[in-house]
Amino acid sequence: MTQQNEVHDERARIEAVLRRYEAALNAADTNAAVEVYADDAVFMAQHRAPAIGRAVIRQAYDEIFATLRLHVRFDIDEVEVLGDTAWARTHSSGRTEMHAAGVTVPERNSELFILRKQRDGEWRIARYLFATQNPPKP
Repeated sequence: MTQQNEVHDERARIEAVLRRYEAALNAADTNAAVEVYADDAVFMAQHRAPAIGRAVIRQAYDEIFATLRLHVRFDIDEVEVLGDTAWARTHSSGRTEMHAAGVTVPERNSELFILRKQRDGEWRIARYLFATQNPPKP
């Protein structure tokens, strides 16, 4: 296999991780969301302190899914593989149902994922940060 084919295969595997994450968000499935993270990962969600490590990330997703339901689609803008590390830049859109308020609002974000290949050969999210593209409320 050529190096170009290997990089293409690694990119496809990374994109599959992002699709699994997208499906977990849309299903409000904490277990599936946490599964794509490395043990020492950092989840940096807007309006929250960073969640460091899978146990704290699990708590964050439990809290998030208790308050809202996401219906989002990730568009993968670029994936760059650098040995056992990779980064992916995405943007997402859709809607969010806010449970307490009983309203649905548009959802648009920019995301940056840093992934690391694990000892078992699987790619996992090592760092994840997102920011809204929605304009601030007046």
